[in-house]
Amino acid sequence: MTKLWTGRFAKETDHSLDVLNASLPFDRRLYRQDITGSIAHAKMLARQSIISEADGEAIVKGLQSILADIEAGTLVMEGAEDIHSFVEQELTNRIGDAGKRLHTARSRNDQVALDMRMYVKEEITKIHALLLDLIKVLCAKAREHLTTVMPGYTHLQRAQPVTLAHVYMAYGNMLRRDCVRLNNTFALMDEMPLGSGALASTTYPIDRDYVCEQLGFAKITDNSMDGVSDRDYCMELAADCSILMMHLSRICEEIILWCTWEFRFCELDDAFSTGSSIMPQKKNPDVCELIRGKSGRVYGDLMTLLSMQKGLSLAYNKDMQEDKEALFDVIDTVTHSLQVLIPMLDTMKIHEENMKQAALGGYINATDCADYLTKKGVPFRDAYRCVGELVAWCIERSCALNDVSLEDLQQFHPLFGSDVYEAIDLQTCVRERKAPGGPAPDCVKVQIEALERFVQKEEADR
Repeated sequence: MTKLWTGRFAKETDHSLDVLNASLPFDRRLYRQDITGSIAHAKMLARQSIISEADGEAIVKGLQSILADIEAGTLVMEGAEDIHSFVEQELTNRIGDAGKRLHTARSRNDQVALDMRMYVKEEITKIHALLLDLIKVLCAKAREHLTTVMPGYTHLQRAQPVTLAHVYMAYGNMLRRDCVRLNNTFALMDEMPLGSGALASTTYPIDRDYVCEQLGFAKITDNSMDGVSDRDYCMELAADCSILMMHLSRICEEIILWCTWEFRFCELDDAFSTGSSIMPQKKNPDVCELIRGKSGRVYGDLMTLLSMQKGLSLAYNKDMQEDKEALFDVIDTVTHSLQVLIPMLDTMKIHEENMKQAALGGYINATDCADYLTKKGVPFRDAYRCVGELVAWCIERSCALNDVSLEDLQQFHPLFGSDVYEAIDLQTCVRERKAPGGPAPDCVKVQIEALERFVQKEEADR
């Protein structure tokens, strides 16, 4: 196909430059946004009498037919420099000279800025919806495990008793923040750049507000140079997704540990597991490992976008063509990760008894034992030292705190009474941790309900 910019040049570009310059192999995914934006632009041109109504109608019908053929798979997108060139040249082939009038009062600079914003808005909405689905799964599973006691860890050492529901809600709150970040990015970038021209707008009497309304943007961009050169929203989405992937990676690391025979807290459904080519007994959590690994890939894409924009003078520079592959990769990676993680978590089998036994074996009720003495008037630091000595004594004898006789307990402190056994029972330890945000079932119910309300509001707002 003939390039849109050939008038100035006396000879053909070298093939190696054509290969380096071409973006159609990856920006073809913007075809729907490009055509939709062009339809709004053509309607505005006709409405403003910049082109005739007849040409405007022909352009709109031609663009609609191109869109229908692409989506039906009967029109192959190839042979052009980029998606904008392909659509315009195909349009001209179909309707003649009227197609050549489509590009009046715009540049590919503001055209691609529009396409990218439209695309990113749609993808943010899709990722946001997947996040809400994941939160809903976590809430449902948390309701099933309000009293499933397990060890909570610090430094990957058994620390204090919590419940599986409490753990699920920890991740649920991380994902809620991810939703808020996506909402913020959406709000910041919901501006319509078409009409910025190459960088200095246009002398034609265009109506940017009309196009803005037609395309569903909140407002038009305020400055034409910024309108064509702004890619903040690409970096913001990549940053949001980097944090999101970090959260998914943490969830996956947890599950990888839990799936080991050393923990044996859970087992992935066969549909979300893989095996070994040589070891027949293996059942590997490859899904989790892949998501954990792909978090680094998204971080790399963020650095690509930041580095691409660093030091660029105003306004548009060809460097900015590099935004697409990096951002597309971010979106694809996050989307695929969420699509597989949601059903994986939903079908994962929990071994509640193994969690309970691990909680019993780690002296994770030691703090509660010290609190027992403190509530009887012993200074906490003295109670802490006393229980530390008791734990060391138990380790030597391979017994749990709950198994120590009252007589032996009173050797460490005379204020130990028979009610200590109730105080250090794991269910009591969890139930009494009822400060807001804690693992007590009633507190976790509050957390679940808060997240469920959040999801309902987010879905209603969308």
